[in-house]
Amino acid sequence: MNAPLHFKAATLHDVAKAAGVSLITASRALSNPGVVSEKTKAKVQAAVEATGYIPNMLAGGLKSKRSLMVAGIVPALSVSQFLPTVQSLTTTLAAAGYQLLLGQTAYDPEREEAVLNTMIGRQPDGIVMTGLVQSQRARDRLRRSGIPVVETWDLSDRPIDMVVGFSHLKVGSAVAGYFLSKGWEEVGVATGSDHRAQLRREGFVATMGRDIPTAVVPAPSSLELGRRALADLLAKAPKLRAVCCSSDTLAQGVVVEAQVRGLRVPEDLAVCGFGNADFGAHTAPSVTTVHVDGPEIGRLAAQLIIDRCSGRPGAQKVFDLGFRMIERQSTCASAPA
Repeated sequence: MNAPLHFKAATLHDVAKAAGVSLITASRALSNPGVVSEKTKAKVQAAVEATGYIPNMLAGGLKSKRSLMVAGIVPALSVSQFLPTVQSLTTTLAAAGYQLLLGQTAYDPEREEAVLNTMIGRQPDGIVMTGLVQSQRARDRLRRSGIPVVETWDLSDRPIDMVVGFSHLKVGSAVAGYFLSKGWEEVGVATGSDHRAQLRREGFVATMGRDIPTAVVPAPSSLELGRRALADLLAKAPKLRAVCCSSDTLAQGVVVEAQVRGLRVPEDLAVCGFGNADFGAHTAPSVTTVHVDGPEIGRLAAQLIIDRCSGRPGAQKVFDLGFRMIERQSTCASAPA
C-alpha cells in the first residue's frame, strides 16, 4: 500500500525565492503594497500564484491588531427582509478590505449569547447585530470587550455602542392608525413570537385602544404559518375585517388562506404585512406593507465599523432611519399593483 501523500503549504520564504526578492520585500509587497514598486508587486503576485501561497491572516492580525473580519449576527438567513441588509453590509465592508462572518441565533436568546461568545473569542474588528442584544450578561461582556458594536433593525436610547434602525412600537402604531382611518373595527394581529414582532403588536394594540385578537406563531414566519394564523384568528373572531401581520411572508399566507376560504382580499378581508419583501409587489393581490431601508441599515452599520477602526469615531450613536407604509391591493382595491 502506498503511503498517503503530504503536501507542505507554501511559505513567504517560497514566495520571496520564486520572486527573486528578499523576505522583507515580499512581506511588504503583500501587507503594505504602497511602499514597493509596481514591478516588484507584480513579481511577488506572480510568485504567490505560482506557489499557491495563502497569507496567514491570523498572524498578520496579531501584529496589526486587526483581523479584517466583522461578525454579523442574524436571527435566520431564511428571513427575506434581512437579506438586503446583509448584502449591503458585505459590499460596504469588502470595499474597505473587510470580510463578513455570519452567525445565526434562530431567535433563541441562549443561542444568541453562545454565538456572541464565540465571535468575541475570535476578536473581530466589529460586530453587527440584527436587533438589540437581549442578554444583559452578553451586553456587559460586549462593552468590556472594547469591540465596536452596531445593533440594527431596532432602536434604543441606551445601545451597547451604536444602533441603526427604527421604532417597532411606532410601526405598529402607524399600521393601527391606517386601519382606523379605513374605519375597520373587527381587526386582528398575526405575529411571530420574536421580540421585535411583539413590540409592533404592542404599538398596534396601544393605538387601537383595546385588546385585539392575536395569533402568535413561532419565528421565523412562513406562508404555512400565515395560513394557520388566519385560521386561528377566524376561530376567535369570525367577523374579522382586517389583519396586521408581522411579516410579508406571514401576510401572504393569510391571503392564501382567505382565498381558500372564499374570502375576497381586500373586499372581505384586508391584509397588511411588514418588511416590503420583493415578492409583495408582484403577488395577486399585491401586499400592503411597511417599508424599511434595509440596504441603508447595512451600509451605515458597516461604515460606522470602518470609521471606528480607522480612528474616525463619530459623536452620534443612535441613527433612526424611520419607515414608510406602502399601500397596495391587499388593503385597497384601487391601489397600484
